[in-house]
Amino acid sequence: MFDQDTLPAALRNRHDTKAGVWGIVRVIEGELRLTYLDPPSEIVLTPDNPGLIRPQQPHFVTPVGAMKMRVDFYDQPPADA
Repeated sequence: MFDQDTLPAALRNRHDTKAGVWGIVRVIEGELRLTYLDPPSEIVLTPDNPGLIRPQQPHFVTPVGAMKMRVDFYDQPPADA
């Protein structure tokens, strides 16, 4: 789990998941902006609104004030996405 201070630079900058790996960004407290680069779009994640990352999808996250978050990884499309 990361907060606004411990969120690694690797997650704040452009990165992507490997082939065959899905991720779900789950906000525990606060808000987090998820920016997709291809195709370009942006959503604000909250505890009630997680963000799906598809395999090899370039993206980055930006804290919106105080927050806590984690990323869960899957080897198939997650059922709760």
